[in-house]
Amino acid sequence: MPHSDSANADTFRTPIVAVLGHVDHGKTSLLDKVRGSAVIEGESGAITQHIGATAVPLDVVSTIAGDLVDPTEFDLPGLLFIDTPGHHAFSTLRARGGALADIAILVVDVTDGFQPQTHEAVSILQDSETPFVVAANKIDTIPGWNPTPNAPSKTSYESQSDRVRSTLDEQLYEIIGDLSDAGFSADFYWRVSNFQSNVGVIPVSAETGEGVPDLLAVLMGLAQRYMSDEMEVDISGPGAGTVLEVTEERGFGSTLDVILYDGTIEEGDTIVVGGTTGPIVTTVRALLRPRDLAEIRTEKRFEQVESVSAAMGLKIAAPDLEDAMSGAPVRVVGDKDTDTMVEAVQEELAEVAVETDDEGIVVKADTLGSLEAIANSLREAEIPILRAEVGDIAPRDVSVASAVDEGTHQAILGFNVGVHEDATDQAAESGVRIFRDDVIYQLIEDYEAYVEEIEQRQREAVFENVIRPARFRILRDHVFRQSGPAVVGVEVATGTLGRNVPVGFVEDGDFERVGVLKTIQDEGEDLDQLRAGERAAVSIEGPTVGRDFDEEDVLWVDLPENHAKVLEQELREDLPADEREALAQYLEIQRERDPFWGK
Repeated sequence: MPHSDSANADTFRTPIVAVLGHVDHGKTSLLDKVRGSAVIEGESGAITQHIGATAVPLDVVSTIAGDLVDPTEFDLPGLLFIDTPGHHAFSTLRARGGALADIAILVVDVTDGFQPQTHEAVSILQDSETPFVVAANKIDTIPGWNPTPNAPSKTSYESQSDRVRSTLDEQLYEIIGDLSDAGFSADFYWRVSNFQSNVGVIPVSAETGEGVPDLLAVLMGLAQRYMSDEMEVDISGPGAGTVLEVTEERGFGSTLDVILYDGTIEEGDTIVVGGTTGPIVTTVRALLRPRDLAEIRTEKRFEQVESVSAAMGLKIAAPDLEDAMSGAPVRVVGDKDTDTMVEAVQEELAEVAVETDDEGIVVKADTLGSLEAIANSLREAEIPILRAEVGDIAPRDVSVASAVDEGTHQAILGFNVGVHEDATDQAAESGVRIFRDDVIYQLIEDYEAYVEEIEQRQREAVFENVIRPARFRILRDHVFRQSGPAVVGVEVATGTLGRNVPVGFVEDGDFERVGVLKTIQDEGEDLDQLRAGERAAVSIEGPTVGRDFDEEDVLWVDLPENHAKVLEQELREDLPADEREALAQYLEIQRERDPFWGK
């Protein structure tokens, strides 16, 4: 954050707070408790999936925190909460290459502990070097908990029975242990004296409001004590922010929801905004600001203002914003050269551009942030991306997806986006599968399940046409006909014995083919195959019993080399254990003679 020694140097901006945590651990409920607006009702399966911001002024913080916060001790104007869809948005909401948030709350369900996304969130906080506190949520669900609504959690904690306290202690120590494994020293917040080197764990309940006073007090104290220098900004400088969303606003057309994290923006300013086809240069027509304690996502009534200073969630109305991208930078040109600012925005956009492959799937997302987040998750899952763009799914996306060679890649993944009607029809005609969801991991899981289904069908089709390995024995006293064809009783030792397969035996390390096993019968009924341990009568064309083989002899299915190769390299995992053994033994026999056989 730029530090200024000008006359404005004593102006402190609001610290920006992000809330991260595993699905359903109570991120939104906790923010709701703080801001008193029930956004949660409209959310996808109670999972926060859009980026909003709530300004909580110092006097409100002080009212909620009671004796814990004395407003006269603070220079900072309050807290600005970003209601992120978890850590993905946090990691992609940038401010000049760093995380947009100054400080974070990691929400952990006290009864559920660390979950996969909690671990993910911790490593993101570690990578971005963002200071954080832990809100150990849902303390009210501990059996026997006696709630004191909206009380500081230390007071509440001390008023519980010994049994309840020891249950909570146990669960909190587990969270502290998990943090320790991740390389963080942590403790109950009231035992922490240096929050720079220790993570404070704050027991809270989003349901009863217990612990919310402590949470706000700790955040304010942490920001005031360790971040005052960073919060000092030259607010007279040109504004810099990040686009949360592009929305249509009646009377204004396309507008930008923006978090301004530095400087000032005024009506009439020339701004540069990242767009889908490159930077957009435009002029601010109106600045709309939500009232304090209003969440930018849900508040319909805005007040129009002439200028706004950091940090603030605001709406910008200006011409030519249709192609602006969520997650992109917004810069006020100020006294700089417009071309220089365009170049700077271009560079920042290049930083978040998704790397694509020559072959892969098409990805569409509603914001630049979520596009990068989903691209990162796809990379982790080793799913290649052919094209990744912000916007709804359109016919041209279907054309691109239908032209790829690999069947499993003829798919479009859409995160939080709509689909044009023509695109739906075209996809149905061209066999392109469209996946849509507003939860990233769900979208990827659905796609992976689809790929698995296709691959399973392909394997089954190959299985139907491939000769399977088997070793079997001719049973004593079970010769029903000696030749033309020979009909004998057999028992399969390992593998799967099918019909119409060449068979033979091994002698002195060489394989001798004796004929073709044509049919399998058991008590007059025709069978397609016999598995290990099963017995039946088989007809073998070619040999004569007594001359070419005898009772008690062991015979093998004579696998063609190309079939053996497919079985070993592509289908081995799908074979039963005994059949894998039969294949390995058969390959060993053939490779004694030729080490490269079937490779």
